[in-house]
Amino acid sequence: MQQENQSNAGNTGADVLAIAERWARSGRKVAVATVVETWGSAPRPVGSHLVIDADGNFEGSVSGGCVEGAVVSEAADVIASGKPTVLEFGVADETAWRVGLSCGGRIRVYVEPVTDAA
Repeated sequence: MQQENQSNAGNTGADVLAIAERWARSGRKVAVATVVETWGSAPRPVGSHLVIDADGNFEGSVSGGCVEGAVVSEAADVIASGKPTVLEFGVADETAWRVGLSCGGRIRVYVEPVTDAA
């Protein structure tokens, strides 16, 4: 898994979606993850995006830390299956400490495949 651009966390949602479109048009298999709900302390607001390709390259941010690693991993399954999924990370979840949400926040992330509509 590799971050394509060291300054990716500064990309706006529109930038990340443009990257997703560009990657898909160039033939890369791509998924987009979007923060759809947050509770309590969450590092990124609703609407934040992360674009991931089949090789594990990514741009943008949905949370930071280990949550992004988990989202990138799940995105590989979404790309392979073509089926979207909803992921939830939070302190009530046993995975919260592993993925870096021990501060009391919870997030829900929608991960969907992107296809080239051209």
